[in-house]
Amino acid sequence: MTSDLELHTIFGTGPLGQAVMRELLARGKQIRMVNRSGQANVPQGVEVVAADAYDPTSTKAVTAGSTVVYQCAQPAYTEWPQKFPPLQAAIVAGVAANGAKLIVGDNLYMYGLVNTPLKEDLPNAAITRKGRTRARMAEELLAAHQKGQIRVAIGRSSDFFGPLVLGSLVGERVFPAILAGKSTEGIGNIDLPHTYTFISDFGKALVVLGEKEEALGQIWHVPNAETVTTRQFLEIAFAEAGHPPKIKSMGKLMMQIAGLFIPEAKETVEMMYEFEHPFIVDSRKYIQAFGNHATPLKEALRQTLDWYRQADKH
Repeated sequence: MTSDLELHTIFGTGPLGQAVMRELLARGKQIRMVNRSGQANVPQGVEVVAADAYDPTSTKAVTAGSTVVYQCAQPAYTEWPQKFPPLQAAIVAGVAANGAKLIVGDNLYMYGLVNTPLKEDLPNAAITRKGRTRARMAEELLAAHQKGQIRVAIGRSSDFFGPLVLGSLVGERVFPAILAGKSTEGIGNIDLPHTYTFISDFGKALVVLGEKEEALGQIWHVPNAETVTTRQFLEIAFAEAGHPPKIKSMGKLMMQIAGLFIPEAKETVEMMYEFEHPFIVDSRKYIQAFGNHATPLKEALRQTLDWYRQADKH
C-alpha cells in the first residue's frame, strides 16, 4: 500500500485536530475527520464524518480501514471529570476493534506541582480534579497497550497558542488586544518562566509519533520553542504586532472573582499553581528520538498574529 492511500482518522476538528490535518496534508495522506455534526471548515479532499464518539459502535464504524487514529477531541473544560474518561474509552474500543494505532493528544496536568522541569518519568501526583482525570486516562491507555489490546502513543503539550486557538489562556483573551495595541493580561506571576506550545508543533509531533513504531507504549513531551517568561512571551507578540507592550497580570483572587460569572475561569482556578511557579517542559526525550522541529517563538507568534488578523476580516 502506498503512503497516500493510508487512511488517517482524526477525532476532533478543533485547533489540534486541524493542526494534525495540516501536517498530514503536507505528507499527502488520506484524511478523515470526525465530529458530531459531520461539518467543518477544511480543505477540499478532506473527508468529514459525523459520529457519536461516546459510542464504541460508532467509533468502530468511523475508524474502519484506518492506519492511524488521532484522539484530538475533548468535552467542555467544565465537564472533564464526568465526560472525558467515557469519551476516551469509546474511542479506544473502536480503534482497538480495527487494529489501528491510536495517537493521543494529552496535556501536563497529571504531574501536579513540581519544582523541576517536567519530564515524562515523573509520577502522576496531581491533586486537582482535572489532573486526576488526566492521570487516570493516561494510566488506562498505557495499561491497554501493555495488555496488547491496542497500540498507543501519548503526546503531551503545555498551554497552547496558534491558528484556530481561541479558548486558551494565550488565545482570544490576548491576541486581538495585542493587534489593536490595547492592554492585555497574563495569568499569575508573569515574570516566571512558562513553556508554551505552538499548536502546529503539537500537530506535527502527533503525526511523527504515528509514523514511528518505537514511539508506541510511551509518553512524549512534544518539542516547544525556547521557554521565556509570560511577560517576555507577550512582549515579543506586541513587538511582532508593531505596538509597545501594555501588560497586566491577573492573580488567583481575580480569577476566583471571574469564576463567579465565567465557568471556564472557575475551572482554571485549581490550575493556577502552573502560573505561580516556574513551569518548564523538558522535551529532550522526543528531540533525541525524532529531532527538534519546534517553530522559533518569534515565528510562531508571527503566524498566530497573522491568523488572528485574517480571522478578524471574516
